[in-house]
Amino acid sequence: MTFNKEDRLKKLNRIQYEVTQQNGTEPPFQNEYWNNQKEGIYVDIVSGKPLFSSFDQFDAHCGWPSFTKPIHDKEIIEIHDTSFGMDRTEVRSKTADSHLGHVFPDGPKPNGLRYCINSAALRFIPKEELEQEGYGDYVKLFNP
Repeated sequence: MTFNKEDRLKKLNRIQYEVTQQNGTEPPFQNEYWNNQKEGIYVDIVSGKPLFSSFDQFDAHCGWPSFTKPIHDKEIIEIHDTSFGMDRTEVRSKTADSHLGHVFPDGPKPNGLRYCINSAALRFIPKEELEQEGYGDYVKLFNP
């Protein structure tokens, strides 16, 4: 799947642009996917690349969508982040270089990770729309 980053950036709303391009953070509990219970995948709002699955989503009680792992490690970049006097790991998408959020070592087993991701950096594709949206390869995640 190819994309024109400049064209995609023009389609972002203010908070989507602020989060993905200016390393912003949306308010907790006041974002689109913080309590999403539907099955499907989350893709980068800029590139459209698959990032996370609802199978790996959990309620971390933090107000943002949280995941135990990405769908593909190769689409995630982790960067040491000491901004705002904190010591943490920033998560970015590889293809579009979108700021997504942060990963913390306080998640559930087996890996103990919590990918805390801004809803504004994501687009959710429900499992019943995967085929028509061009993500047919991911239908198998939902068909055991």
